[in-house]
Amino acid sequence: MRTRLRPAGLAVLALAVASSAGAETLESALSRAYDANPTLNSDRAGVRATDENVAQAKSGYRPTVSLDADIGLTQSKPGTTRVQLSNVRRPGGAGLTINQTLFNGFRTDNQTRQAESDVLRVREALRATEMNTLFNAAQSYMSVLSDTANLELRRNNVEVLEEQLRQTRDRFNVGEVTRTDVAQAEARLAGARSDVSGAEATLRASIGTYRRYIGVEPRQLAPGRPLDRYVPGSLDAAINIGIKEHPQILSSLHLVDVAEAQVKVLEGALYPTAGLQGSVQQRFDSQFQGDSAVSASIVGRLTIPLYEGGQTYSQIRQAKETVGQRRLDAEDTRDQVRSAIVTVWGQLEASKAQVIASQAQVQANEVALNGVREEARVGQRTTLDVLNAQQELLNARTNLIVAQRNRVIFSYGVVQAIGRLTVRFTSLPVAVYSPKKHFDQVKDLWYGVRTPDGR
Repeated sequence: MRTRLRPAGLAVLALAVASSAGAETLESALSRAYDANPTLNSDRAGVRATDENVAQAKSGYRPTVSLDADIGLTQSKPGTTRVQLSNVRRPGGAGLTINQTLFNGFRTDNQTRQAESDVLRVREALRATEMNTLFNAAQSYMSVLSDTANLELRRNNVEVLEEQLRQTRDRFNVGEVTRTDVAQAEARLAGARSDVSGAEATLRASIGTYRRYIGVEPRQLAPGRPLDRYVPGSLDAAINIGIKEHPQILSSLHLVDVAEAQVKVLEGALYPTAGLQGSVQQRFDSQFQGDSAVSASIVGRLTIPLYEGGQTYSQIRQAKETVGQRRLDAEDTRDQVRSAIVTVWGQLEASKAQVIASQAQVQANEVALNGVREEARVGQRTTLDVLNAQQELLNARTNLIVAQRNRVIFSYGVVQAIGRLTVRFTSLPVAVYSPKKHFDQVKDLWYGVRTPDGR
């Protein structure tokens, strides 16, 4: 029975022992998630769509050009003479009109700044999605590892209890134990088999989550390692980094900029507007058959708003209240980030202590189980004592698996909480997606319906 217990011990150490060559590593799994996760790719598409708002805002600087043409049929019959003469004309023409805004109360300037701030906001939101994706991928990876180890532990426990039941029945047949001992061993074995079924269901659920975030089925997963090299040296350092760098805080600050620009855009409606219009027209058959005329004009126009029923003033006041709301939201986001850092930092410290305590607990329970078995052989312990000792060892090994899993996950959690769980910062082996590349491609486009990737 001692030899049968060894595989269980090895299962507990599955998170710390190297796997076979060619296995999927945590880093490669995170790279897969970074490339193929649909949620992350959806947000990237959303950022690209937002980039176009800058090009749309800049269109206010440019002229608008339109070409129009018309043709018709006119027939007139004079009724004052005996001879009815028919006059048929086909009036038509074409014209080119150009409008250029010269001044609109700085609304185009402020709309452009507003659009650029919104682009920065969604970029930070994309970075937050990237961090959440990588953390969820790491969590699902470690869950598959720990659930696999737990399943092997439960299966090994069934084998141990089957051997325990066989020996108990042999001893019952020779009169060393009672029927009660046999029933206790049978009950414990039935419970262990039920635990195996539960562990299998849990593992299947973890595999499904792994497939969702990483995009493939798990195959030969290598042990996961904590991300300690990116964890700050102290809680205060972690908080300082998070307050300065976390994308949720930066996104909320950019949202304040968007709201402030909206106030200026609305205030621009109170300013005069000036524009210039030039047109050229060619007309045919306007007065009689065969006539032709060309006309051209340049018109400057100045409009001074005097009163619009109070709507614009109300919109400006409303926008200023929104600015105040966004600033309060930013302060709340800072508090949320600070709270999250403190929480996950405590979880990481606790998980480190739990790993050490669980290892000591496993070692102590192994010694205790061996002692109980020896005492049971000489009649000083009952079968129930042996079964309880085995259960305590199983629980200790299960706790060690959970502690090892949490040790890795919470290290990733701290790096996420401070805003640094990104491909660029952690140097994962994958090509980094740059939202700025698309922005530079479209921000100054004057025309064209194809996207930069050819769609």
